[in-house]
Amino acid sequence: MAEGTRYLIVGHGAAGLAAARTIRARDDTGAITILTDEPHRFYSRPGLAYLLSGDIPERQLYSVPDELYRRLHIGVRVGSVAAIHRHERVVSTQQGQQVAYDILLLATGAEAARPKLPGIDLEGVVTLDNLADARHILKQSRRARSAVVVGGGITALELAEGLAARGLKVHYLLRKDRYWASVLDPDESKRVESGLGHEGIQIHHRTEVQEIIGRRGRVKGVLTKDGQRIGCQIVAVAIGIRPRIALAVQAGLETERGIIVDEYLRTSDPFVFAAGDVAQVYDPMSGSYRLDSLWWSADEQGRCAGENMAGGAKPYLRSAPFNVTRIGGLVTTIVGHIGGAEKDADLVGIMRGDSESWRDDIKSLVVQDAHNGTRLRLMVGEETLLGAVVMGDQSLSRVLQHLVREQIPLSGLRSMLLSNPQRAVAILHKADPEGWLNPAQMEAA
Repeated sequence: MAEGTRYLIVGHGAAGLAAARTIRARDDTGAITILTDEPHRFYSRPGLAYLLSGDIPERQLYSVPDELYRRLHIGVRVGSVAAIHRHERVVSTQQGQQVAYDILLLATGAEAARPKLPGIDLEGVVTLDNLADARHILKQSRRARSAVVVGGGITALELAEGLAARGLKVHYLLRKDRYWASVLDPDESKRVESGLGHEGIQIHHRTEVQEIIGRRGRVKGVLTKDGQRIGCQIVAVAIGIRPRIALAVQAGLETERGIIVDEYLRTSDPFVFAAGDVAQVYDPMSGSYRLDSLWWSADEQGRCAGENMAGGAKPYLRSAPFNVTRIGGLVTTIVGHIGGAEKDADLVGIMRGDSESWRDDIKSLVVQDAHNGTRLRLMVGEETLLGAVVMGDQSLSRVLQHLVREQIPLSGLRSMLLSNPQRAVAILHKADPEGWLNPAQMEAA
């Protein structure tokens, strides 16, 4: 790029910061500005669950020292962008500022979807989008006795488990027969629900909220569609997220559910890029544009976008999505395509910590094993491992991620897994991550 290039990044999450650091590695003269509507320092969004549960103090969320910004000459300004003026290459903020750019990155993330319910705007209805939300929930929980959690997936459990850890009686409402049916199989859902029960969380299956009941502007309970009244002071909603595309729409960029980007993460305007939860990227396996709301994918996209903003030509190669998280007290790895699951009525589209690819119904054979409390499910393709879920002992997590994300040929391991599914855990523990794969070594498993 030309000397003195003005790089503007809207959003200070994983994608925005990764882009800024990558730009500086390629261009030591350009001006880098991050514009954010959050007044906080950079923090770990996945860490909010542990803040709610009391496992960590807030200071542990901040992983990037202020010195890094000074050393890399990255400026951070607080302000909410009101409009993008593409022809002038200027953004205007709601505070009346004008910020010029030569190259722009939209890393605006996503926001929690809110159901259209009577009472949804009452004090005590909460979502978990950001640190401000987490602080608000902690404040609300100090004067609450009970809570209702509505929705599915990881964020719903973060809310349920966090509120339970704060001493509240938690009612968890599921519209269908089991938890996260679009990703987990029935046995996996059962294990999670059992863990929630051990934490004192009461699960209500086949239960939908008809109305949130209030008094003097505050939540007093919910009325379900079957006529049940559940008293509570907090209603936590986690039915999915929606990419923040309003700016892109205003600017006339190509959008669908997210901002459409090409293989270089460039939008329909060559001077505007997008990365992270807001970017809808091309997936060569499905032939469609997909959304991911995973921390690692936001970081990867941010680095790729930063490389290309600073004059590179690095294509973003979308790899198999993975997440390692704690649900129902079980540390769980989800990687690759684990499809064939049911449609989940508790969720609206994608959610945090999720990938649309997980739900792809692809041709594969299923291998399942339960060993010493660890639950393993493998989706075995014709030559490679397409996806995996492992609950419990995570000593296999890295091996599974390597097999799936690098699409390592299974060779003799495939037939061994298919003929001895009940020994899958033992077989994989004997696998050689360097030599992939030595059939003679497998025979000892």
